[in-house]
Amino acid sequence: MNTPDIFYVEDDEDYAFFMQSAIQEVGDTLNLAIVEDGAKALMKLQQFAAQKTKPRLILLDLNLPGLSGLDLLKFIRDIPYLKSTPVILFSTSDNPDDVKASIEFGANAYLTKPNGYDNLVKCLHSVHNFWFNQHLRMN
Repeated sequence: MNTPDIFYVEDDEDYAFFMQSAIQEVGDTLNLAIVEDGAKALMKLQQFAAQKTKPRLILLDLNLPGLSGLDLLKFIRDIPYLKSTPVILFSTSDNPDDVKASIEFGANAYLTKPNGYDNLVKCLHSVHNFWFNQHLRMN
């Protein structure tokens, strides 16, 4: 199994497609894996941990079928091998309660999905610059 640089859990096929294109604009060598629901994502993450490999960054949509982004976040933080992997909740919701819950459950950041493709690319440039270039990694 190839370990992605960015592991993205997103149930909206259209948004996932735009994300793939935008990631290529940000860094054409970035490896992005997209899973469409929380249960499948949890299985993949458990496989990564069993193989002692992990993505460099995990992006979670908040509202997923089955396991929500918050539920998945709780599981990620309970997997010792993945505990220090940066996780960003990436959602259309800008509800302060969602932001608060995400941080309380261990998210490293919460970002509201930007409107429009150009704004998505700008957002991803910022995320890439911080998490891949400036952030000092523990692992």
